[in-house]
Amino acid sequence: EGPMSAPRREFDARHPLRVGLVGSGMMGFEHVRNLALQDEVLLVALADPHPPSRALGRRAAGRPVATYEDVGEMVEQERLDVVVVATPNHTHAAVLDALLDRPIHVLVEKPLCTTLEDCERIARAADTRDALLWVGLEYRYMPPVARLIELVRDGAVGRLRMLAIREHRFPFLPKVGDWNRFNRFTGGTLVEKCCHFFDLMNLIVGVPALRVYASGAQDVNHLEERYDGERPDILDNAYVLVDYEDGTRALLDLCMFAEGSRNEQEIAATGDLGKVECFVPESRVVVGRRADRAIEQTLVEVPEAILAAGFHHGATYYQQRAFLEAIRNP
Repeated sequence: EGPMSAPRREFDARHPLRVGLVGSGMMGFEHVRNLALQDEVLLVALADPHPPSRALGRRAAGRPVATYEDVGEMVEQERLDVVVVATPNHTHAAVLDALLDRPIHVLVEKPLCTTLEDCERIARAADTRDALLWVGLEYRYMPPVARLIELVRDGAVGRLRMLAIREHRFPFLPKVGDWNRFNRFTGGTLVEKCCHFFDLMNLIVGVPALRVYASGAQDVNHLEERYDGERPDILDNAYVLVDYEDGTRALLDLCMFAEGSRNEQEIAATGDLGKVECFVPESRVVVGRRADRAIEQTLVEVPEAILAAGFHHGATYYQQRAFLEAIRNP
């Protein structure tokens, strides 16, 4: 469900996997903190052209690591088993070009690339290699979301007919170089932010999509900002409706000027027998049955140490676990 190709390298549990990080900004920092919770890995190097980000990565590691400005230099100088790529979206293709001809397992943050051409080229390259290429789509690993997926697959809603995903949250945060303010660097808000939700739709529904309808705008955020005289052009709200081959419909409701929300994500899967909902960060899952109108609520516990290691309700940790398991068991 996560990898683009199956690994064939043997995993030796007696020796930790040597990990390199490319991009030690906000998401790279989160990966470093979560890698520190994994027993079978050792972060040994990081690469980032931005000196403050390199310093952030070193502080997060809490131990000496080799630092480089360039990913090519890092992989030439270091013996690495795994590389985590957490650079700006528009740089992914060039970074992966420097990695995919080597027998290194790669976890690259979403989105894979920002153009279809680059995505198709990288996917072809992944098909020819033995090591793993994994695209980081954390939201499917959030424990309450994972529980909803499990319940739907186990038949709790009967035949799934409707899937509604609502994210009401804060605006895009500042990033190095302000790259996340522009479509040409991010791929657009519906790629940068919402590829998580389209991934969840496809995963939960399980059949190909037929049609997509979308309406979005930039109505509130970043309107007064200017970067070298240019105003940001990213959407801050949208509705997207996806029709699937089996008649299921999925809806995304996105608002990025909704800091006053009780939950950042709300997901509802509804079928002919009932409904399953999950709420994040409440970490609550609700199951409702049509037959007797019974409603059951459960809190999905996430250890405090895992919650404290990132901003994605434990998802980064659990995705790393799945990634390492895929390496361990080809």
